[in-house]
Amino acid sequence: MQKAITKIVIVGGGSAGWITAGLIAAEHNADNGQVSPSPKLDITLIESPDVAPIGVGEGTWPSMRSTLQKIGIDETTFLLHCDASFKQGSRFIHWQNQLNSQSHQPHSYVHPFSLPIGEPQFAIAPFWLAHQDQVSFADAVCQQNKVSQLALAPKLITTPEFSFINNYGYHLNAAKFSQLLQQHCTEKLGVKHIVDHVMDIKIANQADQSGLQAGDISHVLTKQNGEISADLFIDCTGVKSLLLGETLGVPFICQKKVLFNDSALAVQVPYSDDNSPIASCTHSTAQTNGWIWDIGLPTRRGVGHVYSSSHTSDEQALSQLIDYLTPALGKKAADINPRKLNISPGHHQVCWKNNCVAIGMAAGFIEPLEASALALVEWTAKAVATQLPPTRDTMNMIAERVNEQFQHHWQQIIEFLKLHYVTSHRTDSDYWHDHRQASSIPDALQQQLALWRHQVPSQQDFIYREMLFPAASYQFVLYGMQYDTQIPAQLKPSMKHKAQQLFTENSQRTQQLTQILPTNRALLNKLKLNGFAKI
Repeated sequence: MQKAITKIVIVGGGSAGWITAGLIAAEHNADNGQVSPSPKLDITLIESPDVAPIGVGEGTWPSMRSTLQKIGIDETTFLLHCDASFKQGSRFIHWQNQLNSQSHQPHSYVHPFSLPIGEPQFAIAPFWLAHQDQVSFADAVCQQNKVSQLALAPKLITTPEFSFINNYGYHLNAAKFSQLLQQHCTEKLGVKHIVDHVMDIKIANQADQSGLQAGDISHVLTKQNGEISADLFIDCTGVKSLLLGETLGVPFICQKKVLFNDSALAVQVPYSDDNSPIASCTHSTAQTNGWIWDIGLPTRRGVGHVYSSSHTSDEQALSQLIDYLTPALGKKAADINPRKLNISPGHHQVCWKNNCVAIGMAAGFIEPLEASALALVEWTAKAVATQLPPTRDTMNMIAERVNEQFQHHWQQIIEFLKLHYVTSHRTDSDYWHDHRQASSIPDALQQQLALWRHQVPSQQDFIYREMLFPAASYQFVLYGMQYDTQIPAQLKPSMKHKAQQLFTENSQRTQQLTQILPTNRALLNKLKLNGFAKI
């Protein structure tokens, strides 16, 4: 009889390690939030005492709501413990053109978390093209542009937790999030936690009676706890990728030729006062040779300048970051001491080899332009949890299909991020010119851009399942950047009438929501007193 997979060891903590531990434990060892007295899996997380989490992955997608629900953490606890706030999308500022003396209003657009009104049953984007001179795409088809401009929340205090009026994810304190996950996983889900140094990783030379195959990881050697074996190892060791990359030798595919940014300066800054508005979107403001993120938490902002070291120096990047912060901090902006982060843009060839899966930065990392890092952690961890091989002999087949989806996801992430750059008309540096060079644009994206001159992006333009970014995301970016798509010659009158009804409904709904929704800060203040309604 083939040996069942019963023991899992996760090497590395942080958000990636603890999300993975929580999802696997909740899937296999818990029922209705209660851990079985005889759990199916033995799950151990080994964490180095000396390796602190990077702590800048502070933006999530709406998928995090279902992840928290699955793990069993209620939303009120999460928001208050993690100094979290509501995120309704990303706002892109100065991406189309640089600000100059003739610019009266900086160009910006939003990529919201809500689908265009009427979707997926009715594709409204083609009907907007005839009205693009009168109203922006986002304002015509969803409410979140206006709502987020006013720093409003996506729900009311009476809305049940995890439910919404406008779809949302979170901004969060990454260090506090890891602490909450650790506490919940160890106290509620039975995950074992070992704080120790991994000194060595041992490979099986041949198949043995334990069920291992040649080339599998047999055990890790720790300083204090000796040998720790497992049927499946999960690599959450960050960019070092100790198991998948260093030990198993899975090649790393560098994507710097497509996405140039390889450096970041990150800093945490205070609000001017305790009642300052909390932004409802991540703000991404284009710079001469990169862009600046700005994330609003209840007690502070997280700000960072992402840039290409091939196009600018650290000193120039710091100068632009100081300029960005000066309106809020005044002369104190010159005293900031940001942390320098090095980015190796790219990913490993596969995330699963033999009996090892890499999750998070151990599998790959790219600039945080659309906050895809935690979303990929969630996807990979859920894939392992829901497709856990019953035996070692079945593992290779499951690994193959997870790897195939992993490769599709990375291809889409890279092409979607590149889309933000190639549609820009900025001319203030070689950085922006180089991004528009055909040699740096993936072939598939070039073909799609040519197609989208003649028709609106649709799901038919993408051939694989479980896409991270739906066709609507491409519409919001393209038409936020004022991409020119030919207006369809023939549209059915009945469909035009339906579209006009939806445009009117969206306008009315937007006006209504701007009157009834509280600000982010007001809702979070109420939450401290009352909490959300339980479903």
